[in-house]
Amino acid sequence: MAEKGYCVKCRKESEMVEAQQVTMKNGRPAVKGKCEKCGTGMYKILSKK
Repeated sequence: MAEKGYCVKCRKESEMVEAQQVTMKNGRPAVKGKCEKCGTGMYKILSKK
């Protein structure tokens, strides 16, 4: 799953490594992973489709 997200440390959009889909407490889906360049944790909230 090659998901892209915004890295706040790099200040750029990059791909997530070790990405896994999770469900937040309110039931919305999200993707959690790490930045491929610096390793910072990334989190992307998805649409509720």
